[in-house]
Amino acid sequence: MSSPKVILASNSPRRQQFFHALGIPFLAESADIDEAPAPGESPVQVVERLALAKALAVVSRLSSIADSTDPDHPAETLVIGADTVVAIGSEVLGKPAGAGEAHAMLTRLRARPHEVHTAIAVVLYTEGVLKRTRSQLNTTTVEMRPYSNEEIAAYVATGDPLDKAGAYAIQHQEFHPAKSITGCPAGVMGLPAADLIHLLSEFNVTPARQPLQVCPALTGLQCCQRQAVDSHL
Repeated sequence: MSSPKVILASNSPRRQQFFHALGIPFLAESADIDEAPAPGESPVQVVERLALAKALAVVSRLSSIADSTDPDHPAETLVIGADTVVAIGSEVLGKPAGAGEAHAMLTRLRARPHEVHTAIAVVLYTEGVLKRTRSQLNTTTVEMRPYSNEEIAAYVATGDPLDKAGAYAIQHQEFHPAKSITGCPAGVMGLPAADLIHLLSEFNVTPARQPLQVCPALTGLQCCQRQAVDSHL
């Protein structure tokens, strides 16, 4: 059985970076959907709905323009959507609207734990026909260090927080916001690599490299798969 064509429904440079590092051939397509939480949605419900919605949006767009008579048209296409939110309890912290909101988010998160939820949805379709969907949720607990107001201001001034849920990147080399991480650092960055590989294996897609080989270099932290190995030694 041949592997399907893989499309990542995201323009996120961080998610694309994981695909490249894992050695998964792919094309990137922007989903372009409304990512606002629906009234009454929990953080988990938000990411699970949006991950699938992103994948289905790309499937719908590609299906409408696909030409099944084209000899290069793939028999099967796999579209992968992902979504990440930072949550304090039931409250969702999305991407900040500006520097002031980024500063407020980082102040709220300071010296306390919170959760980062990332969902991955995989949709298989053939010639416009939806064949199968699979999804997986990753939840990681992050405890922030007691950074100062001056550190917040300096970090916000870099512009780095403005395109990130919760207004921070755990891998930022100067700010280093996290005191501890329980779970998957790659999930906090937006793509839990081990979960992705598990899902892709169900669709006959095998990466060239494994999370243990790529995640530490991308996150600057120990891979959750190493943590799991060490816990069984």
